[in-house]
Amino acid sequence: MYKEDIRNLIQQSPLEIDTEIKMSGHPPTMASSAFLINKEQGDWAEKIVFKAINEYSNDYFAIEYGRSESIAAGDKGFADFYMEYQKELNTIGKRPDILIFKVSDFPDKIIDVENDNHIRQAVAALEVRSSSFLSNKYAAFMKKRQRMAIEKCIEIKKAIIGSHLGALLERKNEIIYNLILNAHNDTFKELDFRSPSWSLTKELRELTTLLKNIKENIKILHKRDYLSITPKMEDIALVNRWIQHYNVKHFYLQVFFDKAYIILFKDILTLVSNDNNDGNTFSIERDIKNQRKTTIKINVQIGKEALGKIDMPKHKSAMKELDRGRLLFYVTFEGGKGYLDNEIFIKDVINA
Repeated sequence: MYKEDIRNLIQQSPLEIDTEIKMSGHPPTMASSAFLINKEQGDWAEKIVFKAINEYSNDYFAIEYGRSESIAAGDKGFADFYMEYQKELNTIGKRPDILIFKVSDFPDKIIDVENDNHIRQAVAALEVRSSSFLSNKYAAFMKKRQRMAIEKCIEIKKAIIGSHLGALLERKNEIIYNLILNAHNDTFKELDFRSPSWSLTKELRELTTLLKNIKENIKILHKRDYLSITPKMEDIALVNRWIQHYNVKHFYLQVFFDKAYIILFKDILTLVSNDNNDGNTFSIERDIKNQRKTTIKINVQIGKEALGKIDMPKHKSAMKELDRGRLLFYVTFEGGKGYLDNEIFIKDVINA
């Protein structure tokens, strides 16, 4: 059974996930412009996915299921809403944003989201995340940056090994000399040495500068060069709580402004349980953009292109006036369209 597979993966996970986590704390007293922008973008992303499924699939339909209230910190009644939401998280867990059902099970496409029996008949649940990137442009930029860093490393290697500086380096530090001598395109990233600070002669100063330069380019090769699907650590326990309650396959779907990638929640748990993947296909970071919450960042290429194309939405400025007269300015999104890959949708979502 799906929920038992998830429970076992979490119990075996090296992440030490607290399945008994209880959400608590005082509600925030005031929203920010950044929060409102993120919320608007997240709402837009959910609508893109929701419409794409309902427009391109004849056998399945989507409903909006997650919390969608427009209320924000500082609004009247927010404190009560916040505490009620915390209570829900502690009871059934985190609701996914979208649920998918068979048309044959509900010909009228009417779902009572408070009816547990209805919810348990969903064939898939989607947690939709948004990201402010054009994924194609980002990938091209990173590929170019990596290539340029490797080319610079090769250039510096030739400047050292192919000159009198090679013999000088071999005499001063044979270990570094051999590392650079044996390095090639695919292994510069693996070089690790402490850059010396030689300065006695002009040649030593020149050699020191070259070694520092190659170290700087190696640092570029070490940087994460992929966009990511971004489950927060605390959400894993809350998603699991919902799964244990409803036993519905759960997915994370990351929406960019040109396409969207999907991955099975079960595959996330499997991926991060293998430390050989750490630093290669995922990383764990404390992200400033997520209030420094611990976030798992999984290479989107591990997922599938659920939406192979997304048309750019229109955007315009908006203003929110808080009770005490403070004004918040933010951006809203309208339009845009997502194009569902039906083959991936059926094979990797419905039949996963």
